[in-house]
Amino acid sequence: MRQFVMAAVGGTMAGALLATQVAGPLIAQESNDRSSIYEQLDLFGDIFERVRIQYVESVDEKELIEAAINGMLTSLDPHSGYLSAEDAADMRVQTRGEFGGLGIEVTQEEGFVKVVSPIDGTPADEAGIEAGDFITHVDGESVLGLTLDEAVDLMRGPVGSEIIITIVREGEEGPEEPFDVTIVRDTIQIAAVRTRTEGDAVILRVTTFNDQTSPNLEEGLKEQVEALGGMDNVSGFVLDLRNNPGGLLTEAIEVSDAFLDAGEVVSTRGRNPQDGERFNATEGDLTEGKPIVVLINGGSASASEIVAGALQDHRRAIVVGTKSFGKGSVQTVMPLRGEGAMRLTTARYYTPSGRSIQALGISPDIVVEQPPSRPADETAEDEEDSIARPLRSEADLRGSLENDSMTEEERDQAIEEQEAAAAAARLREEDFQLSYAIDLLKGLSALNTDLYVQEASRQQ
Repeated sequence: MRQFVMAAVGGTMAGALLATQVAGPLIAQESNDRSSIYEQLDLFGDIFERVRIQYVESVDEKELIEAAINGMLTSLDPHSGYLSAEDAADMRVQTRGEFGGLGIEVTQEEGFVKVVSPIDGTPADEAGIEAGDFITHVDGESVLGLTLDEAVDLMRGPVGSEIIITIVREGEEGPEEPFDVTIVRDTIQIAAVRTRTEGDAVILRVTTFNDQTSPNLEEGLKEQVEALGGMDNVSGFVLDLRNNPGGLLTEAIEVSDAFLDAGEVVSTRGRNPQDGERFNATEGDLTEGKPIVVLINGGSASASEIVAGALQDHRRAIVVGTKSFGKGSVQTVMPLRGEGAMRLTTARYYTPSGRSIQALGISPDIVVEQPPSRPADETAEDEEDSIARPLRSEADLRGSLENDSMTEEERDQAIEEQEAAAAAARLREEDFQLSYAIDLLKGLSALNTDLYVQEASRQQ
């Protein structure tokens, strides 16, 4: 026992000695770091004073300080920044679903402004702006070297005013020649969710994640199911998240929860382990277990990727389309004095399987490219050709025999199937990715029906 006690004391003494030896340099290092920080702050004050007094023109001191703050924050990552009182108010309005502007979500890449996605039905969307476009000039003024907020300020203006933006678009063989697009600014009213049916499939088009997204989704889903005569008549659901730039984390969790009965939706991890959070689904699936296909593309970012990743990891949906944008970080908006705010990246988010998609994106289960739309003149020529050479079938031939093996009811059903096939063909021309998703739903629905019949037979 005495030997044990001595060993313990010896260990404690050695530990104390070691701590004493290390603590001195640590304290000195911390003191040196603080001294260096104060020196840098003094340097900042000196530069500010020299600019204020000696710059060739008088400067707005408030704007100068705000620019310095914003420069500090934007040096961290593209999504951190300072919001003036006006910008903070605009952001609060945007989360409620209505604001003035062009209708595009942008980020910064290699000094230029890059379009994450145009918002459906907005002036930018109608002008043909596409996800992945680079904006190089605004009204002839280069955006190279500007911060993202400064570039966005250039694009703002009164509703009804005109703006010319210069676009560089990536083609199959590299960047195309720059071209100008004229857009008229308008009040942007975002319909967070638009729903419709295609045959017996329900299409849920989610354009953004704001305060209205989850209630609009639930309401629209129920309306379309009722329109089809109940859930028994629904083959499945297409959740279209293409060109959805994201939004509120809370809404992404709510939307994911709408299709899950249990399990983790997403987790966030900050700088300190204790700041991490996990968000779990609650019981209740609005689709009652029906097949789901999620559509994504390069314009699907942030909250869209949370939803796609959660449903993919839980094997609740098949993800179709092209790789998503890859924004896997969480921003916290912190109010500051003077009604301004600071937008700071505070965490990364992780899908239920523990993967971070930061800079990687969500990879679809089935890659389906959207074919480039044909020029209008080519489409017109094709339509003229089809009118000039109408397709003929056996039924069009004079004196052809009638099909006497079908009842009138069977004949009506055959005509309905032909009309549905024709509608599907038209949809493939208009939106190949959506058409693919619906065809996939039909296969999944048929598979589920066969499995149900087999299970019922075994139980009998």
